[in-house]
Amino acid sequence: MRRVIVNESPIDFAGEIKRLHKAGSGNIGAIASFLGIVRGGEVTALEIEHHPRMTEQSILRIVREAETRWSLSAVTVVHRIGVLEPDDDIVLVLTAASHRPEAFEACEFLMDYLKTEAVFWKRETQGDQSAWVESTTDDHSRTGRW
Repeated sequence: MRRVIVNESPIDFAGEIKRLHKAGSGNIGAIASFLGIVRGGEVTALEIEHHPRMTEQSILRIVREAETRWSLSAVTVVHRIGVLEPDDDIVLVLTAASHRPEAFEACEFLMDYLKTEAVFWKRETQGDQSAWVESTTDDHSRTGRW
């Protein structure tokens, strides 16, 4: 099972895990997860824009690459768009495999590549100032290790 969702709705973490677990039909020995959350502190809002076809295709490309590297039973990626506030969920990545090392590695790979290769535009607001956010050097270094 391969599931990619990009929308404004809150992420149903428990529901997505149940759906993925059910879809694995006995082949799953491990599910790894990553839930990204809007940091607080000075950030008062994070606006995420996208181009529907481009964004979904870029995420599917990353998922397919993970599926060629690891033997995965199922993958779910849910990414929110719109205006998010501190403590809102941004992204959920779930990977299911027969064994935990594959699930963990694939989950980390997917997050590293989502940060640098998925087609999103992010604008961070701090007080009355806002600026577009780019992938960092550290983000690119993390993808380089794969």
